[in-house]
Amino acid sequence: MYFATAGIEVSPWLPPLAAFVVSLFTSMGGVSGAFLLLPFQMSFLGYTAPSVSATNQVFNIVAIPSGVYRYLKEKRMVWPLTWAVILGTLPGVILGAVIRVSYLPDPKNFKVFAGLVLAYIGLRMVRDLMKGKEKKSESSFRQSVKDSKGSAAAGEVTVREFSLKRISYEFAGETYTTSTSTIFVMSLVVGVVGGVYGIGGGAIVAPFFVSICGLPVYTVAGAALMGTLVTSVAGVTFYQILAAFHTGQSIAPDWGLGILFGIGGMCGMYCGARLQKHVPARVIKAMLSVIILGTAFKYVAGFFA
Repeated sequence: MYFATAGIEVSPWLPPLAAFVVSLFTSMGGVSGAFLLLPFQMSFLGYTAPSVSATNQVFNIVAIPSGVYRYLKEKRMVWPLTWAVILGTLPGVILGAVIRVSYLPDPKNFKVFAGLVLAYIGLRMVRDLMKGKEKKSESSFRQSVKDSKGSAAAGEVTVREFSLKRISYEFAGETYTTSTSTIFVMSLVVGVVGGVYGIGGGAIVAPFFVSICGLPVYTVAGAALMGTLVTSVAGVTFYQILAAFHTGQSIAPDWGLGILFGIGGMCGMYCGARLQKHVPARVIKAMLSVIILGTAFKYVAGFFA
């Protein structure tokens, strides 16, 4: 099957399969999997035009709603976190798209940039893993899931405060509080990087929530995915507008390819969100760390080879 915008020929079963496998695991940590599908498209499929970033965000738009639905159903969506992420990343994503088109059109430069971003994410998660044991609330949550035989009501999140100063919520018998301004500023920076990389920012903001803010991974996944969904819609829209002013470049997304990836991701994210509560938090973090650092090493090493 030939995709004109991407300029590649791919078997129609391959994109959904790749997206399903990636999203099944990454969605457990609140990450759509777009950050891994990008190198897959560039290195394996040979899709290196700037429009690969926009295509990646089309994948997010199609795939993420199924995972968000599952977290909503289980009442583990922390809305204050979600709104802070959206308001911070939206302007950043637009700026990131401009930087990608204007200053990083060369695939080689883009790869080393992506590699450094991924390395930072991975190192933050490794640091979090080395801190020690699983949070008390996380182990309590998994125990409650076992006791209730997987009931969606186990481990619900209850918001205690949402103001310009702080966000506070209760989960599995413990209360977590973080600064609203810190979340907003961090999300703004993440939005710029996410806009350049074509991932919506969730792959960066989720590890930050866990490592820097000290929030349990079971509660940040839904907020990170929802934030990624909204910013991806903005990113695709802006790339489509930019395409009208850069007719000599491939900037607008390849909708057919993006939708194929999205179909696989939609199934993978739903399954991943459903399975997450049965998997120890440290296993989720370790799994993401290995995948992220491996991809980062490959990109940076390829740049200097």
